[in-house]
Amino acid sequence: MADPIPSRLPRGVTPNDATAARRTLPRWHYLAALAAGALNTLSFAPTPHGGWLELAIFVFFYAWLTRATGWKSAALTGFAFGFGNFVSGIWWLYVSMHVYGGMAAPLAGGAVVLFSMYLALYPAFSAALWSFCAGHARNGKADDTPFSPTWHGAFAFASAWALGEWLRGTVFTGFPWLASGYPQVDGPFAGFAALAGVYGVAWVLALTAALIAQALLRARISRARIVAPAAIAIALIAAGLLLPLASWTHAANATLTVRLLQGNVKQDMKFEEASVIEEIAEYQKMIIAKPADLIVTPETAIPVLAQDIPVAFAETIRGFADSTGSSILFGAIGGTITPDGQVVDYTNSFYGITPNDKSVYHYAKHHLVPFGEFVPFGFHWFVNLMNIPLGDFARGAAVQKPFFVHNQAVSVDICYEDIFGEEIARTIRENPTPAGILINVTNLAWFGDTIALDQHLQMARMRSLETGRPMLAATNTGVTAAIDEHGKVIGRLPTFTVGSLDVTIQGMAGDTPYITSGNNTVLAASLFLLAFGFAFGPSRVDRRRKNAGKDAGKKRR
Repeated sequence: MADPIPSRLPRGVTPNDATAARRTLPRWHYLAALAAGALNTLSFAPTPHGGWLELAIFVFFYAWLTRATGWKSAALTGFAFGFGNFVSGIWWLYVSMHVYGGMAAPLAGGAVVLFSMYLALYPAFSAALWSFCAGHARNGKADDTPFSPTWHGAFAFASAWALGEWLRGTVFTGFPWLASGYPQVDGPFAGFAALAGVYGVAWVLALTAALIAQALLRARISRARIVAPAAIAIALIAAGLLLPLASWTHAANATLTVRLLQGNVKQDMKFEEASVIEEIAEYQKMIIAKPADLIVTPETAIPVLAQDIPVAFAETIRGFADSTGSSILFGAIGGTITPDGQVVDYTNSFYGITPNDKSVYHYAKHHLVPFGEFVPFGFHWFVNLMNIPLGDFARGAAVQKPFFVHNQAVSVDICYEDIFGEEIARTIRENPTPAGILINVTNLAWFGDTIALDQHLQMARMRSLETGRPMLAATNTGVTAAIDEHGKVIGRLPTFTVGSLDVTIQGMAGDTPYITSGNNTVLAASLFLLAFGFAFGPSRVDRRRKNAGKDAGKKRR
């Protein structure tokens, strides 16, 4: 195949050595991939309309990936891109470990680097898988040449990339933060979220970028050959822009007035015994300040065991709910007290009070945060280096019943549970009464005033696009916001302020295709296309032709 990117021979390399020289890419190739990955962080929130920037970066990344001459160089290119993206995109973990966790700065910085390297293994895997299934890998033979973009390559890249993203969001409980579909909430492919979720959006992004790169790299060979890939890329962009016009869900039940509370409690004081009483008193004051159909506090707003909640607080909010018709959701710590007085099975929980109903709703967090709410096997030494007042929590059920406000079902999730779209879709799909409103409560004070806050809001917006339902976010320090069923922010409090966000929300009913099938659609399509590319890719076809030619030559002899 012809080299799609013009290049000169390195100094001191003769034409006879050209083939061997091309097998080893220069170091600056990987440095450029790393820089592109770091630049890709800018496509995520808070950058406005970052989805278009991401598309341009992915066009470059795919074109750069085609310079690889085998699966190893492809994997290294993917690793460099991923590492640049992650180390610049999740650096805020340093704040939680060093500033609030008390870990020594070198150890916290090293932990961020090592974790970024781990996450970079997934784009490395995707790039290597693309190399094999696009007919690129040639097992390191001396006749390796850079890969010329083909239809096989474009579809293999989209499929391998989506599969790698899904694995990153699944393996070892998953960490899908910075999944490449998220910038598209303000980009050209937002409309695909309701069809196939964030990984389906990533698949379309990668395919479009590969087709654009294919058209650009073919242009110097023949202008006529750019028409088909360019036309399909334009069609995908147009489809992504037009799909939001489709209505998968519809309004159901009466609108609700909602108050989302933001207490702005400093993280280094939140669990201090001296400040706990003040925190409870402050939230009690905020709750009873004004009635609403639903009042929501952030995660662990009441930072004590549910059984230890002060009687005065419980009686006050119960009386307020009964007298005003307000339903109240508040965060606290769950636990079971054994007959001998021991507390077991701690849970990160949310409790709900309904007017004139003595029963108490309970939601226990299911998807726990590694190192924050449970300690992975063999890593207790790492947690001992920090001073974070959380440990091994028990998990709630994967699917839990919704909370009812009047006749509207409301689904609750805690902390980073809202970055797992498949789990939210499953909760809606498997509940006898599907929720019409989604609520996320969290405490992002662990990460200070960093990009983590806007990134988290961006992911919440993706959940609205996937499910066709409004998402309400009540946080300790921000971002407290209300998002409509189209993924648009309709109300937002300033970060690091004490306040209440008052909004009117319409619940929705009906299922988007993503609610119905979850990630199965993009996974099935990706695996099929990868298998097809591996079985019928160009290199294997060429090899079969060569073998057939050799057999024919032997017969003539």
